[in-house]
Amino acid sequence: MIRKFEKNDINIVMQIWENENIRTHNFITKEYWKNNYEYVKDILPNADIYVYISNEHIVGFAGVNNNYIEGIFVDINNQHSGIGTSLLDKIKEDKESLTLRVYKKNTNAIKFYQKNNFIIISENIDENTSEIEYIMTWKK
Repeated sequence: MIRKFEKNDINIVMQIWENENIRTHNFITKEYWKNNYEYVKDILPNADIYVYISNEHIVGFAGVNNNYIEGIFVDINNQHSGIGTSLLDKIKEDKESLTLRVYKKNTNAIKFYQKNNFIIISENIDENTSEIEYIMTWKK
């Protein structure tokens, strides 16, 4: 089940955010994610956040600001079961187009978005990490 984020969801959502960023972005130091934890926790509620509930637990979430996907995160124990696609489909429901950034080295995420009809339109260097990132878009 997917529902809108509620204030008391913040701790589990942030736990998923931190765990999955550290796991999937092993080319960036753990300290980077830990140092940005409080900042993200403060700004996260400014986005439209959807959480995925399985067996009464939050196992994934997605955030979008206007037409920009801030991220889709699914707990490692629940990946490859359609949760990420369900969250993405929820975001797509009332959008004509979407944009996101993804690190070039995060090949699993790139494949996921390409499978869901996103295309790479450009690349640049993330100033915070010095890593190459792709800008990807989707149009209805």
